[in-house]
This record gives sequence, C-alpha cells and structure tokens, in this order.
Amino acid sequence: MSLEIKEITKKFGALVANDSINLKVNNSEILAILGENGAGKSTLMNIVYGLLPADSGEILIDGKKVEINSPADALAVGIGMVHQHFMLVPVFTVAENIVLGHEQSQRGVLTLTDAKTKIKRISDEFKFEIDPDALIENLPVGVQQRVEIIRALMYDAKVLILDEPTAVLTPQETDELLNMMRVLKSKGTSIIFITHKLREVKAVADQIAVIRRGKVVGSVDPSTSQEELASLMVGRAVDLEVNKAKISLGGTILKIDDLNIYDGSGRTIVSNLSLDIKAGEILAIAGVQGNGQSEIARSIMNLEAHVTGSIMVDGTEILGNTVHESIKSGIAFIPESRELDGLIGSFSIAENLILNSHDIEPFAKLGQLSKGAIVDNATKRVKEFDIRTQSIEDSASSLSGGNKQKVVLARELSRDVRIVVASQPTRGLDVGSIEFVHERLLAERASGRAILLISTELDEVIALADRIAVIYRGEILGIVEPSVTREKLGLMMAGVK
Repeated sequence: MSLEIKEITKKFGALVANDSINLKVNNSEILAILGENGAGKSTLMNIVYGLLPADSGEILIDGKKVEINSPADALAVGIGMVHQHFMLVPVFTVAENIVLGHEQSQRGVLTLTDAKTKIKRISDEFKFEIDPDALIENLPVGVQQRVEIIRALMYDAKVLILDEPTAVLTPQETDELLNMMRVLKSKGTSIIFITHKLREVKAVADQIAVIRRGKVVGSVDPSTSQEELASLMVGRAVDLEVNKAKISLGGTILKIDDLNIYDGSGRTIVSNLSLDIKAGEILAIAGVQGNGQSEIARSIMNLEAHVTGSIMVDGTEILGNTVHESIKSGIAFIPESRELDGLIGSFSIAENLILNSHDIEPFAKLGQLSKGAIVDNATKRVKEFDIRTQSIEDSASSLSGGNKQKVVLARELSRDVRIVVASQPTRGLDVGSIEFVHERLLAERASGRAILLISTELDEVIALADRIAVIYRGEILGIVEPSVTREKLGLMMAGVK
C-alpha cells in the first residue's frame, strides 16, 4: 500500500509547523524522514494518524484521497503508528493493552482468547517472542516497543509510522529493531521511519526526505554521506568529529567508595562500586541500560533512598545530604529524563532556568522573586545556549526535545559548580543539538570541572571520555582507555571480563 502526503500545512498561531509538505512512501518501502527536533516531523505524522487536523492539504492511499480525523480513521484505512513515548498501561498485560478500544466480550465478560491467538501468530511470524500474558511494567523497553508494533499489525496496518523508535533503545535493541523493519518490509509493510540518527537511516532506508523548519529541503538516497545529511538537517556544515584537546588533570573532585544501592525490597542494584574523577576529566560509565547507571547518578544527587558507602566532593562527604544541599555542594545534574526530572513543563522557560537558584540573589530578595533579574537571566541564557523559542514566557512543555535539553544545560552549567553529572545527555537529540551538547561538556572539561558521563551511545562514550568504566549488573567490570575497540567494549558490556 502506498501513502502520499500532498501540500500539508499546519500552523500553531504564528508558527508554521508544516509548510506545504509533499511526501510519498511506496508499497513495501522504507521512507526515512530526517530532521532536527522541532522541524515538524512528529506534527506531520500526528496529522497522518488523525491526532491533529491539517489546515490544508490532503492524504492519499493508493492514489485515492482519504479523510482521517482520528486514529480510528487511520487504522481503518491501514495506517498504524508507534509513538516515541509508548502509549501502554504498565499494570495491564500485553493482550489487555492491545485490545484497548477494541474489546470483545461474552455475556458481559471480557474475553482475550482470540486476541491472544492473534498476538501469538504475529509474534511467531516476525520472531518478536512476546508473551500475551506478560505485564507491560515487567518488560524491557525494546520489548514494549514490539508490543506497540504488534498492536498496529493486529488491526491490519499496511503503512507503519515509527516516530523516533530508537530514542529509548540500547544499541542491541536498536539493531534488533532495524532487522525487524527489514522483515516487515519483506512481508509487504510500508514504513515511515522518523528519526535524526544518520547511521540508522543509511542502514535501512530506501529513500530519505529531510525536513527543516517545517519544509522538505531535500530528498536523497541512502548513499548520501552522513556529512551531507547532517548539513541538510541543520542548514549548515556540522562537524561530526569531536575535537577533544589534551588537558592536564587536577586533583580529585568526586570520590565514590564502596557504594551499594538497594531497591525498596532490599535487592542489590549497585554493588561495592568505587570511582574517582579528577578536575578536567571526563569519566564515562558505559553499559546496557538498566545495569545501575541511573541509580548511581541519582545517588550522587541524594535522590535514592537506600544507599550505603561514601560519596565525597572535594573531600567533603555528601551522602545523606538533601537534594538542595547536594546542589549547593557544587553538583550540576543533567538527568536521564528531562521531562520527568529536568523541567517543570507547565512553568515558563524563564522559571525553569532558575529552579535551583530561585531562593538566592539576584533572583530573590526578602522572600520575593525579582522579576527583572529572572527575565534578564532568561534572555541571556536563551541567546547563549541558542534555545529556539517564541518567548521566554512560553511553557517548557512547548519546546522540542533538543531545546528542552538546552534549557536544562543552561540552568545547570551557568552556576559555579565543581562536577557535572550528565546522564544520557544526548538521548533523543538531533545531530545539531548533539554537537552543541558535546561542545558544552568539553568546555566544562577545559574549565577544570570533573564530568561523570553516563551514556548508552558507544560513539559518544569513545569520543568524549578520558576513561571508560564498564558496568554490568551493578558492578564495574573494568576501567579502559577510549582507544579500546568497540568489540572489546561490547563484550565487557555483555558481562565478559
């Protein structure tokens, strides 16, 4: 089945999110749509899937115009969508999630027999290995994504939209997804692949469309170089190589000894972990997501409840402090989830930029916020960090992912801090935003700050780190130089000492 988008335009006030866009994905083909965060990719797909109305334009299926005013309309004409943020109920089973909105009953009692049979058939056909009775909350992120894909296929989707599908996946899960896409294509499914990751696009796409600021600025084939694709995406030349200067290290700033972290039931998450980071050094923790990295970052900020051991900043013990005291001790924290832990979406950009200093001068005097100082700070940071926004009074939730991350960076790196804890700092960002984040982290390194980088992106770890600590099931298997081969690093991440 082919899907064609003709002259689609969508405006939000003065902002033109989609400007007369024309695209087509042919039968059994993978069309990749590349673009920066905020370029209009997701808006366009939300129109195709019936979540948003277009101001003008039309959608054609196999050359015939169709009216799509809701996701139900989209499914009815054969369009399915897997969203970047999964729309699953954690406490429901796989089968219960898949039948939501399409429930069948016998004598008033919900029956899942037919659904489970169909889920099993699709799972076997595409080698998804999904248990219909498994609870969503117990499944890894990559498996949850397969559940979303099965839901689309259950209702006979012939065109599958994947919106930033690898943003939350590990490298291994990403490879599995790309293989899955090839299998789906071979069995007749057309795929629209929304992404900003150049390597993945070149690996699976049949054709590539590049969107910049709401317009299609190029249609190219996968043989196009990564440098050319990056330039099309951001409208300028992008340096894909990280230029890391040699620096003389200073004294130890962060020292962690015999750190143990437990969950609420007493299960050990991190065991006997010891690390130290010097001034002017980037120490990266590399590992598959879910091996204790997130908990380490949170424990440094005293956000974890069950922790033993020692965490010292400049020789002073901070374990057991409040979060507020951790901030005051000189820690900048770039959290794994900017939406959950980095920003308050309903607050303005200006307000988010002072979240950790709202109670001190110049932003507060005699218990009252100083509006002028807050506005001056926001105006300065928006310019310095190139935050793309209509107004500093706009809510943080209105920003694209890359600009949300820039707000977090602007707030955390504009203070006088000693150590930067950066957890997945480029997750879900486009090449332009990634380049910006890398440059800022290297600037912090050059200024003599210590940096703890936690990332599942191997290219990022190898490019930025001065030393790499490999973690597996909560234990450091070894510390290696960034000259280590990807193969050796991959084996260590899989638990091979």
